[in-house]
Amino acid sequence: MTDSRATLSSVYQAPDLYDLVLESYDEDLEFWLDEARRGRGPVLDVACGTGRVLLSLLERGIDADGLDREAPMLERLRVKARDRGLKVEVTEADMRDFTMPRRYARVFLPFNGFAHCDTTDDQLRCLKCCREHVEPGGSLVLAMSFPACAYWANPGTRVLELEVAHPETGFPVRMYDTRAMDHVAQRQHSLTEIEELDGTGQVLRVHRFEMTQRWVYRFELELLLRQAGFARCEILGGFDRRPLERDTDTLLAFAWRD
Repeated sequence: MTDSRATLSSVYQAPDLYDLVLESYDEDLEFWLDEARRGRGPVLDVACGTGRVLLSLLERGIDADGLDREAPMLERLRVKARDRGLKVEVTEADMRDFTMPRRYARVFLPFNGFAHCDTTDDQLRCLKCCREHVEPGGSLVLAMSFPACAYWANPGTRVLELEVAHPETGFPVRMYDTRAMDHVAQRQHSLTEIEELDGTGQVLRVHRFEMTQRWVYRFELELLLRQAGFARCEILGGFDRRPLERDTDTLLAFAWRD
């Protein structure tokens, strides 16, 4: 077994492994496509990563740009776009401090990207930047996991997050998360382990990464959006646009510039 110890700060430094476990996730894609069409204008995908959402939009004819601060993720995105015959405009920039040359009908912040804003100042800087890039009548759309009570339980427990088949071998690839939780700070520190298995179930390779995320709750997020200058907001509970009623729901926020 090859044991690749945590020499990288996060899995975002290893985009091939990121895609290996997460590229096939598609539960939210129809929502982002529908929301882009409702906007009737260009889309900015903030923290676009390797392009899971962005490339899906482009493939369907949506005018969309992306930004991310991780150069390895963007390089993989560009390769994937070229392989699919897509023209893509992406910028290497921090979500807390970016300037794009145009404004957008929709600014998307999907898949827990906002959780990487670690402080209140970071959160407000990010939201204000997003608002500055929303054209009149447009909106920011933000999706995060809801930090449910069960999510905070059993810190230090190694949890199997997902299992997928390797696209080349068909053998299992598993992603585990061991979480240290700071309930007061609403902060999670994760040791993520990606295991590649062989046909007999033996572990061939283990890749380890570390990451910190900061979670928010509904009314906290509403206040942040107001403080960032958004005129109004609505928070729903899932990609089917249902009300937020259960702590197992997704925290889905819509914020309008005016």
